[in-house]
Amino acid sequence: MAALYDFESAFPVEEIAGSVCAFGVFDGVHTGHRFLLDCARRQAQERGAAFAILTFDIDPDERFHPARLKKLMPNEARLQKLAALSDAVVVLPFTREFSSLSPIEFLDETLGGNVPLALHVGCDIRFGAKAQGTVDDLSLWGSAHGMEVCAHRLFETEGAAVTATRIRLLLEKGEIEEANKLLGYPYSLVGRVLAGRGEGANMGFRTANLIVEDQLRVLGDGVYAAYATVGETRYKAAVNVGVAATFAETATATCEAHLLDFEGNLYGETLALEFVHWLRPMKKFDSLDELIATVNDNISWVRANL
Repeated sequence: MAALYDFESAFPVEEIAGSVCAFGVFDGVHTGHRFLLDCARRQAQERGAAFAILTFDIDPDERFHPARLKKLMPNEARLQKLAALSDAVVVLPFTREFSSLSPIEFLDETLGGNVPLALHVGCDIRFGAKAQGTVDDLSLWGSAHGMEVCAHRLFETEGAAVTATRIRLLLEKGEIEEANKLLGYPYSLVGRVLAGRGEGANMGFRTANLIVEDQLRVLGDGVYAAYATVGETRYKAAVNVGVAATFAETATATCEAHLLDFEGNLYGETLALEFVHWLRPMKKFDSLDELIATVNDNISWVRANL
C-alpha cells in the first residue's frame, strides 16, 4: 500500500516532481474514479514515472455545506482505498486559508517547484476560491510549467455518467445492487456496536446496534441482506436501516443488524456491514406476532440466498 503524505508537514517533493498525478476528491473511489486513475497509472508505467494521487483531507463541502453533505465513505476509508491504488497519496489540507487561494495561487502553492509530468483530472473539475478554476486554467498553467493536463470525460454506463451523486441517489432509493455495480464493490458502513433497546433479544433475534453519522446516512430506510464482518469473521446478516417504525418512540439506533449464527457479545466491537440486496421497506406492524414472522422470513431469505 502506498504511503499517505500530509502536505503541510511532510511534502514529498520526490513523489510529485516528474510524476504522473491524478487530482480530485474521489468520494467513494467508484468505477468512474478508477477509470481516471487507471488512465493515469498506465501513463506513469509508459513513462517510467511514479503514480501519485493528490486529494483533500476532507470533502470541501464539509467546510462549506456540512448540513446538506452526504458522503459515500468516511475520509480515512477514502484515503486508505486511494493508497491501495497508487504509489503515493498526497493529502492537501482543506483549511479556510487554503480554500481562499485563487486558482493560480492554488496551483503555485501546491505544484509550483514540484511540477508533475502530467496531471489527470475530470473535465468538470473546479478548484480555487469560489470554485473558479477550470480545466482551461489548469492547461494554461501546465503549458507554462511543462506539465501535461489530461482532462477526461466522465466514465459512462447505460448512457449516464458514473458520479458520486448518481450513486447516492440510487442508495437513497434502496437500489443497492445497481449502486454496487457503479461503486465496483459492496456499499458498506462501519461502526462501533452500542447497547440497544433489547426488543430483538426478547423476540428471538438479537441485533447489533450502530449509530451512523448524519453525513454518512446515504442508504435509504429499509431492510437489507448484507454481510457483517467482526474481526476476521464474516457472517450473513439481515439489517434494518432507519428508525424502526414499530418502536419509533423509543428507537435511537439508525442501523440494526442481526448476524446469523453469531454467538457472543458484540458491545464495543467494530462491525463492518456490506449491503448486497434490498428486502423490503420499513413498515409499522399491527402486532408483535406479525413483526416476528416478517423478520424471521427476512432472516430465512438471507440464509438461503447469500
